[in-house]
Amino acid sequence: QVHVVESGGGLVQPGGSLRLSCATFGTIFKINDMGWYRQAPGKERELVAIITNGGSTNYVASVKGRFTISRENAKNTVYLQMNSLKPEDTAVYYCKAEALSYSMTPYDIWGQGTQVTVSS
Repeated sequence: QVHVVESGGGLVQPGGSLRLSCATFGTIFKINDMGWYRQAPGKERELVAIITNGGSTNYVASVKGRFTISRENAKNTVYLQMNSLKPEDTAVYYCKAEALSYSMTPYDIWGQGTQVTVSS
């Protein structure tokens, strides 16, 4: 059985910072890419940042220079450091892990979502 624990969301003023964490537990052969997505009210879910197993990263243009994604492979954990937050960053943030089972079956593991609200 695999489960995910997300943490770190909350209410912050514009210009502030938050750090999101997402830990994956269970019997997993390997995790490849890990990423963070967000969904604002009335909008489609969008990819915010992604990191490969080797540490290569990619970001959506709106967060480049403000957000940093990182991971600890030994702990199957991914982080998102968010600085200089703006009201338009307000959304529910979800982590996703692209996993491989011991039977070599690929599947996606999603977090439960954590609310980030940027407001004065």
